[in-house]
Amino acid sequence: MYDRTLLRKAATANGQHNYVDLSNHLKVAQSTGWRLWYGKNAPSVTTAQKVESAYGLKLSQLLQPQKTTA
Repeated sequence: MYDRTLLRKAATANGQHNYVDLSNHLKVAQSTGWRLWYGKNAPSVTTAQKVESAYGLKLSQLLQPQKTTA
C-alpha cells in the first residue's frame, strides 16, 4: 500500500508545498502530482525513478505492507 507521508515530507523540505509544486518539480502531469500528494495511487516505475532522483526515496520506502485481517 502506498504511503504518501515520506514523499510529502521530502517535497515540503525541498520547497514543494502542494501537488502543483510537486508536479512541476518532478515534471509530471498535475493529475499525477495530485494522486501522489493525496495518496490515491502509488507512483509508476517511471515516476518512482523521478522521485528517487529528486528526493532520494526508493519505491520500496513509499510502499508499506498491506495489513491483512484474519
